[in-house]
Amino acid sequence: MGRLRVGILASGRGTDFQSLVDARDRGDLAADLVVLVCNVPGAPVIERAKKAGVPAAVIDHRTFGKNREAFEREVVKTLREKQTELVVFAGFMRLVTTYFLGQFPMPIMNIHPSLLPAFPGAHAPRDALAAGVKVTGCTIHFIDASVDGGPIILQKAVPVWDEDTEETLAARILEQEHIFLPLAVRLFAEGRLKVVGRRVRIDARGISLPPMA
Repeated sequence: MGRLRVGILASGRGTDFQSLVDARDRGDLAADLVVLVCNVPGAPVIERAKKAGVPAAVIDHRTFGKNREAFEREVVKTLREKQTELVVFAGFMRLVTTYFLGQFPMPIMNIHPSLLPAFPGAHAPRDALAAGVKVTGCTIHFIDASVDGGPIILQKAVPVWDEDTEETLAARILEQEHIFLPLAVRLFAEGRLKVVGRRVRIDARGISLPPMA
């Protein structure tokens, strides 16, 4: 059985993408990062991909206007050309249609900066502060047709401090994303994840998982 072929979609700085590169380079991730697809020309993640030796494809969603499916067809074409076996959204700031979801028989993985199902959407740390919660965190989950839904793979709790701003809270959540996203991909690559209804069963035999509380 060959190494898992992972295609990554990202829109911005690319620190979650970098966490996958770093895990690969450490030997902690038995997977090949076969392509980065970025929808924002000039985004810093593109340069990160070049330095990491990961082929980068820039597909600007704005050139497709409101035709989301046309944009997704180009993305799907690129992923298929690289024989992608797992798609990872690592800071990909676009909602996808049922067309995209239907093109892949394999799961699509996403990372979100809250303890889902709390605070879905684009401003999770801001929403957590506004709600006055004492704990938030990050979630890695499989994608379905809902917004930030789908079976949850891993979660990590992050305390909310009284002096937190949106920026400081987001930064602490991001630190945990960099630990748990590569772990989730590793678990998938090693065949340790099984989806049963809405739950993801993890076969942790022979490995030690970090605490999630």
